[in-house]
Amino acid sequence: MDILHSGLAETNEMLSFEKFKDGVLHDYYIACLSRETSLLSRKEVLTGKAKFGIFGDGKEVAQVAAAKFFKPGDWRSGYYRDQTMMFAMGESTPQQYFAQLYADPNAEREPFSAGRQMNCHYTSRNTEENGEWANLVEIKNTCTDMSSTASQMPRSVGIALASKLFREVDDLKQFKNLSDNGNEVCFCTIGDASTSEGHFWEAVNAAGVLQVPLVIFVWDDGYGISVPREYQTTKGSISKALKGFEKEEGTNGFYIAALKGWDYMSMVEIFDEGVQLARETHTPVIFHIEELTQPQGHSTSGSHERYKSEERLVWEKERDCLKKMKSWILENALADESLLKKIEQDARQNVKEAKDRAWKEYQAPLKELTQKSSEIIEALIPDNPEHEDELRKISKDLRSLREPVRKNSLQSVYKSLLLCGDKATSEATDYYTELKKDGATIYNTYLYDDGPKSALNVEAIAPVITDTSPSLNGYQIINKYFDGVFATNSKVIAFGEDLGQIGDVNQGFAGLQKNTVVKNIRYRNSRTDDHGKRYWFGATRIKAHR
Repeated sequence: MDILHSGLAETNEMLSFEKFKDGVLHDYYIACLSRETSLLSRKEVLTGKAKFGIFGDGKEVAQVAAAKFFKPGDWRSGYYRDQTMMFAMGESTPQQYFAQLYADPNAEREPFSAGRQMNCHYTSRNTEENGEWANLVEIKNTCTDMSSTASQMPRSVGIALASKLFREVDDLKQFKNLSDNGNEVCFCTIGDASTSEGHFWEAVNAAGVLQVPLVIFVWDDGYGISVPREYQTTKGSISKALKGFEKEEGTNGFYIAALKGWDYMSMVEIFDEGVQLARETHTPVIFHIEELTQPQGHSTSGSHERYKSEERLVWEKERDCLKKMKSWILENALADESLLKKIEQDARQNVKEAKDRAWKEYQAPLKELTQKSSEIIEALIPDNPEHEDELRKISKDLRSLREPVRKNSLQSVYKSLLLCGDKATSEATDYYTELKKDGATIYNTYLYDDGPKSALNVEAIAPVITDTSPSLNGYQIINKYFDGVFATNSKVIAFGEDLGQIGDVNQGFAGLQKNTVVKNIRYRNSRTDDHGKRYWFGATRIKAHR
């Protein structure tokens, strides 16, 4: 049975009451699946199988509701609590989640970062093996997640702006594999506490001015780690603090809605309306999702019982989104208690099996390595009889490890080589050298683009300066460079305060705002827009590095 389907709930289009009911039950299953993933993940960290964990428990219902409106071509630009959304979109599985939690360096088992990123960090491959862009309009795209809070905000504006430009700039309409006439929406997720970051406010202001298809979901569980939101957000509510950004007739700005994170049906209805508004009119949207909870606290680094009152803990249990969704399903006769219990059992069992498979597959090559290393160590004994007892102990200790990691083999072999000194065999020393090379291959790859389009493959062209070379000021060289780039590459977009008529304080863009005709218009004002000083936005589709 497919782990993302309970066997009791189908994902059919909601064309009838029965199909609507199946959709609701499927969403409930995915929410339960995600919760069980969070619960088991915490146990894996606390028992030492993983080093750190941060989870999306308490936000499941809001995320399954949001995922219903994510279409191929859209972009997710989120953070490390979006596992439910990824499960609901069919872009991740619990087994892959656990593989990342264990830092499995195998890219097939852990396709998002090959064990290089913290858990719950996702990405999508948006280039082909030859380095060319994939057909992004057919992919449910995910920008590579970053750990720094609010770091997803600037690029979210850039991704949404790209959709706007694909719709409005004629030169870009030829790239049918990158955009469907700008109909893509960027789904940006952020925790409430991170809205206090400067990047959040700069991004919101920029999106409100630019009017781009950006939908921001603010997951609000009332705390920033252990700090209550009233101590970090004006009026204790980000939607109230953003009131001045609300769009009115004849103005720019946002459509803003505050919703309860346990109210499944309300979120489905309002998300549908808001995402459609962004997709069709490029009006940015903010959904402030309140009354979310953290059943296990912020992360594995601490317990929320240490800073939440008894009253708050009781309140959170009563408003647990799974509990509330289950009650709603029963009240509306969409299922009975026995059916929901079976769905919950399915989810629990499927997650346990996924965890076991991920751990077994992660451990298998390590246990083989342990066995081989132990044999290499014992092979040193004939040439080093005076160290037989010590070598056998090193080998025995290595074999006795129930959950070995690579460093155990490295340490044991190195310790044995030191013990034997000059009498160490060439087989053992060569094996140790290979271990280190293998480690470099496993952990030092995927750091940069190593494909055919890698910048490392570009040959340097040395400057040629002669007696007749003109003498130019630095800004003139920069100006000529950008002039050439805009003339030859229609994918390049620049915008910001430095693109005004004088072209920044150093005149690097001076004169580039004018339409210049050479058979066609070389570049238009829409490719050099003056919309505020925002140096760090990229408006083109970004390659997600593995």
